[in-house]
Amino acid sequence: MNFRVTNATGSANRADMPTQIKICGLKDEAGVDAAARAGATHIGLNLYEKSPRYLPLEHAAALRMRTPEQVKVVLLLVNAEPGYTAKALEIVKPDVVQFHGTETTEWLRVLKGVTSVEIWKALGVKDAETLKKSARYIGAADLLLFDAPAQALPGGTGMRFDWSLLADHRHEIPWGLAGGLTSANVAEALRQTQAPLVDTSSGVESAPGIKDMDKIAQFCKAVRDHDNS
Repeated sequence: MNFRVTNATGSANRADMPTQIKICGLKDEAGVDAAARAGATHIGLNLYEKSPRYLPLEHAAALRMRTPEQVKVVLLLVNAEPGYTAKALEIVKPDVVQFHGTETTEWLRVLKGVTSVEIWKALGVKDAETLKKSARYIGAADLLLFDAPAQALPGGTGMRFDWSLLADHRHEIPWGLAGGLTSANVAEALRQTQAPLVDTSSGVESAPGIKDMDKIAQFCKAVRDHDNS
């Protein structure tokens, strides 16, 4: 996977790859088609039963088959048992598995040893200390997704964290930005953070779990407009 090369402060070099875009929490073919058509590089399929974006395994597998080859499929799991994790990887065959719970670095390293699937870990950013501690995921995760702290649900809450916390952070692991991103604020988020990847879910919905096709298109356009500015 290609990510921006960052300097010691985490800012991107001029000769960058386009910002990668993940549309998370898709539940139907129309959403997958809209994300691909708008230029998303990743889609997210949520297997967390308490989420309004939850998908049964068979449904997730069908949407994975629907997804164009150039778009990577990210499977979202929250504190899933090892047996269920293995079953999900076997049935859905994602490109990426994203852990959004309290999974340990030890567990992620074990999984990395037995699968070729990319492993992402979402981290709720409360303060600068969270960022400092993120170094423990070196060798355990292929990418860290910096998100707002968990509320009643571990993600998809529409909340954002203080982006300025990222200003002086030295990124030692590829990373992305999530949490409250919409078409109205994603350009500013990119200006402040130089994030190589942005992830939205509730920011492109008309109601919890209901994706808005126009909002998906507007979000992707806002990212590309920023890239081209």
